[in-house]
Amino acid sequence: MSSPDLAVDARGLVKRFGDTVALDGVDLQVPRGAIYGLLGPNGAGKTTTVRVLTTLLRADAGTALVDGIDVAADPNGVRERIGLTGQYAAVEERLTARENMEYIGRLFHMPLADARVRAGELLERFDLVDAADRVVKGFSGGMRRRLDIAMSLIAKPSVLFLDEPTTGLDPRSRLAMWDLIEELEADGTTVLLTTQYLDEADRLAERIIVIDHGRVIANGTSDELKDRIGGDRLSVSIARADNRDAALGVLRPMCTGEVDVDHTGTHFNAPIRAGDRVVPGVIRALDDAGIDVLDVEVRRPTLDDVFLTLTGRTAEDEQAEVTA
Repeated sequence: MSSPDLAVDARGLVKRFGDTVALDGVDLQVPRGAIYGLLGPNGAGKTTTVRVLTTLLRADAGTALVDGIDVAADPNGVRERIGLTGQYAAVEERLTARENMEYIGRLFHMPLADARVRAGELLERFDLVDAADRVVKGFSGGMRRRLDIAMSLIAKPSVLFLDEPTTGLDPRSRLAMWDLIEELEADGTTVLLTTQYLDEADRLAERIIVIDHGRVIANGTSDELKDRIGGDRLSVSIARADNRDAALGVLRPMCTGEVDVDHTGTHFNAPIRAGDRVVPGVIRALDDAGIDVLDVEVRRPTLDDVFLTLTGRTAEDEQAEVTA
């Protein structure tokens, strides 16, 4: 029995394409009104998961409820409750932005007058009023993406699926899209976001599910996932390589794991806990040992560090593979 507090409740999803197992027992629960991120390498199963949840594919095994409705038993009921924006803007280039909006409204069996009112509301909200009566063929990538998301909201969906919504956008358009997505959460819309951009997941998602080879391999907040790989990292630079061994002797007792030294013998990296409180002690101890310190820095792990630790690949590797 699924909890009424869950907008998405998927358990044990399996999907095969011939000999390829795209999903291998995926479990996914998303509370109502939350933004969850689905993160993973290219080909990990993110888009297949979204297609199953949005009734575009049928799972070979497992169950999935969206807004309390079984996606296999009542796909039409699910479609009435959801919005979907794919990796590429699904707009009709020969129509104006307003005509695109009204057309989608009519597909949802909205009375024409209601579709027009709703289209006007969304065109204003997505800053498309000035372009509302222009043919979409001349729109920029960012304008198309905003229109695409606006179209997915015309029927006021309970759950919105965004499959890599900022792919191909310039940095300014990406930031604007992030603001829009955060506004959707403020309005109470549940959002499941798939992305290859780690900064995007870090900013938007209150919880992140990492998927690889069709399996969920991690599930937590951004901070929880970062803590999972060892907490803060201490970086120390000293002036002279002949102080290498002395510096190691000072740093090792103060760190929670192996101290790495670069080839110059002057740069040290190590995991620590409570980094802000450790740094003053590190500086004093190195100074007491007569070691000249050039720089001491503490940084939190990034989601890229998490991605590398969990999947064995960096996000840059993934993006290079996609564009190759």
